[in-house]
Amino acid sequence: MEAWYILLVGFLLGMRHATDADHVVAVTTIVSRQKKLSVAAMIGAFWGLGHTVTILLVGSLIIYLQIVIPPHVGLFMEFSVGVMIVVLGIISFRKFIRPQESAQETILLRPFIIGLIHGLAGSAAVALMLLTLIPSPTLGAIYLLIFGLGTMAGMMVCTLVIGLPYIFTTRLHTFHRYLGLATASFSIVFGLMMMYELGIGNGLFTDHPTWTPE
Repeated sequence: MEAWYILLVGFLLGMRHATDADHVVAVTTIVSRQKKLSVAAMIGAFWGLGHTVTILLVGSLIIYLQIVIPPHVGLFMEFSVGVMIVVLGIISFRKFIRPQESAQETILLRPFIIGLIHGLAGSAAVALMLLTLIPSPTLGAIYLLIFGLGTMAGMMVCTLVIGLPYIFTTRLHTFHRYLGLATASFSIVFGLMMMYELGIGNGLFTDHPTWTPE
């Protein structure tokens, strides 16, 4: 298979990867408090940057060193995403109850850290797929970078679209507030369900965990 075709597919898959449910819920919780589309796009970019950094570093280690991720470790990485989503929901809920301005650095640092955590949870699946499809470790590492850039582009588009209803309703203060509270509440419930599924359903807290990287 031609290298350029592999990299093109990697970029497109990266864009699709940005739309995974847990990714969208996490960034929506942050974007719901923004008042400018430019800031929403930057949030998506910084989330994608953090995601790319972890995917590239951890994925490359897996590819070059043939590291095997134990089920407990894989489940714990995904479980940490659920915890993070719950925390984001709680923070957002509190800020909609007591509105306050946030510093620009804080606004952009948070999605970057969230992207790092999401990338950690997803790096194993992407790297394991490459081990079976791409024999060259170097091409695999380049694929990871292109995949990350695709994810960054996809998330920027997502945050722009997601941000529209929140930004357009900022002057409808009561409606905007309740929309934000509903978003924060959904984030908390989604995160708790994710934690339950991984912790109990997939056996993270048992001696026989079941983990399929995805």
